[in-house]
Amino acid sequence: MFVFNDNSCSWINDLNLRQNYKVISKDISCNFLIVGAGITGLSAARKLANLFPKERIIIVDSQRAGEGASSRNSGYLVDTTLNDGFTTNKELSRYKTKTDIYELGIKSVKRFIKNYQVDCDWNECGKFFASSNVIDFKILKKFSNTLNKLGFNNKLLFKSDLKRLLGTEFYKVALHTTGGILLHPGKLVRSMIDVLPENVELYEHSTLINWEKNKDHILCNFANSNVKTKKIIFCTNGFLKSLGIKKSYNFPLTLTASMTRSLTDEEYKSIGEPKEWGVLPVRPMGATVRMTKDRRILIRNTADLLSPFKMNKSELRKRSFIQKMGIKKRFPDLPNDIIKSTWSGIVSRSGNSSQIFEMIDKNIYAAGCYNGSGIGVGTLFGEQIALMASNQNSYEIETINSRIKPNRLPPNPFLNLGIHARLFYERIRARSEI
Repeated sequence: MFVFNDNSCSWINDLNLRQNYKVISKDISCNFLIVGAGITGLSAARKLANLFPKERIIIVDSQRAGEGASSRNSGYLVDTTLNDGFTTNKELSRYKTKTDIYELGIKSVKRFIKNYQVDCDWNECGKFFASSNVIDFKILKKFSNTLNKLGFNNKLLFKSDLKRLLGTEFYKVALHTTGGILLHPGKLVRSMIDVLPENVELYEHSTLINWEKNKDHILCNFANSNVKTKKIIFCTNGFLKSLGIKKSYNFPLTLTASMTRSLTDEEYKSIGEPKEWGVLPVRPMGATVRMTKDRRILIRNTADLLSPFKMNKSELRKRSFIQKMGIKKRFPDLPNDIIKSTWSGIVSRSGNSSQIFEMIDKNIYAAGCYNGSGIGVGTLFGEQIALMASNQNSYEIETINSRIKPNRLPPNPFLNLGIHARLFYERIRARSEI
């Protein structure tokens, strides 16, 4: 199936429109085929090209490269997470492994930015886990204790401090962690496209229809052509399941976000002229909110089990209204018509918040299912799955493989019924935070 994204994502529209993209139009043979040209696929292609500068490497995407979830997220490069799925990390050792992977992801992004002199509005300002409900102090205090055991700097904050730091009286309690980074996801992924080595061929609007393994090669069918490859790496994250990859271990959710225009000098002054900040919710279905460096407010407060291939305009308008109400809760004095754009994006989830990273058959590899933490982990997994596909090992691969593996999900209709029930339950619990 073809992916039809809306064209209203502010992160993408901040950039110049890319021209002269190529579509697969003839049969091709290659050594490596990478499916998915987001952060993971682009990182894998870059790594493979550096390892094998004379090999032919092809990367394909069913839409414009980098314009899926890689550019449509909230721009958080996380070191720690409180709500990254439908389960709570109860065992300290498992949570430590997860944060080790996040740390390696941050290092991977930092290394890329340094090596290629990338400007993506990088800001090491940390992040807030915040709530308007003082009862959530218990959750944050417990989380603070966990972080203290693992050596993460953190600080509990209350209403007066939050008003000064965030420019809103909405939040009553928060935990600030110092290791998180805010950035412009569109700028980051665009730079990954711009620096692709010469032996990488990028094809866009080229949808993989089906594929099959045939002795020593894999034959992949596209609309008007075929690609014959020795090895294939699937980096499609939220679309892994639709390609039949680990389909009993991951599922897609559709998220929507809105972003305002830049606040005027008067509006910005009225909320106290706060520095750039990012808030993550204490309760899973609460709102993610950001104040960007150019005074725009981003809010994401919806998640739905919908078709990942298209979000229709009427559904998008409904969610835009919900996000308008979320902004008014936090900033009641700002104008009603302040939202400039609303867009949708796909996130991949597993039942236990773990990621997919493995050789699923000889010469067939997959990386994805980031549970909403795809910027750093996606960069790391892309580089390391390329190493794995090259029959190499690394400390990073060993660390990734020490994680708990995704658990097997129940079949439909039970899976969808369970997801709908859980989303409904979490919306009720977080209704004051939306």
